[in-house]
Amino acid sequence: METGVRHRRVMVGKVDTFYREAGPATAPVVLLPHGYPCSSYEFRNLMPRLADRWRLVAPDFPGAGYSATPEDFDYSFDGYADFLDRFVNQLGVQRFALYLHDFGSPIGARLAIKAPERVVALVIQNGDIPYEDALGPKYAEIEKTWTLPADEMRAKLAEAVNEEAFKEEFLNALRPELSDRIPPDLWKLHWSLVTPKRREIAAGLIAGLKDNRAWFPRHRQYLSEHRPPALIVWGPQDHYMPQASARAYLRDLPDAELHLLDGGHWLLETHVEEVASLMRDFLGRVHAQCA
Repeated sequence: METGVRHRRVMVGKVDTFYREAGPATAPVVLLPHGYPCSSYEFRNLMPRLADRWRLVAPDFPGAGYSATPEDFDYSFDGYADFLDRFVNQLGVQRFALYLHDFGSPIGARLAIKAPERVVALVIQNGDIPYEDALGPKYAEIEKTWTLPADEMRAKLAEAVNEEAFKEEFLNALRPELSDRIPPDLWKLHWSLVTPKRREIAAGLIAGLKDNRAWFPRHRQYLSEHRPPALIVWGPQDHYMPQASARAYLRDLPDAELHLLDGGHWLLETHVEEVASLMRDFLGRVHAQCA
């Protein structure tokens, strides 16, 4: 069976959208919204490892990767969730397993809340968590800017949107023997795609973490009420979301499977075989129960 990744474009409303896809068109779907400061590129190694049994779809969000950067788009977690909803509808996808990583977590969770019946299962991997008391120390640096007036806060955050900061985001607390598995392509590629407009978008999205706190109760309510089958696969070497962040999900998903790997925030760069194996087993059981 062909398991290669296909690179495609589609118009989602007025947004020229780039996306990666692998697997048979009729197979169960796994939706892969990406994190920051990345793009669908983060899933390039995972997709062919599961494409024999699943259809994997990973879009670049507007203002990221190879998608367009329209002026009149709502570059917020809500705006991206609405875009993701339109994207799956454009592709005719009705049900899917949802991968929640980094900023893709609050975006994907909003999509799940909008129509819980569409979500077959969750795979949660170092996603931005809805638990204030379990965030890592790196979040404190962002929170310090929240006391500033809105314009000053955005300007301060924009200063941190640079190539060196991108490199730090991707290396993020990894031990030296693992950090050399993180390819410099990640920060070199993604920084090369940053324009002044995209830098402004990135600062605004990071600033949006402040308002996103008010949304945490809705995220937790969705988890506790709907209890979707969940696989939590986590890299504890993460200054933003350490081991405590992973375990916090068990408060609302007590039946979730939790696996702590010896890695960090970008497990698909350092432990893709382990993640793919865990997903294959988990999604196989989920889809067997749904059949």
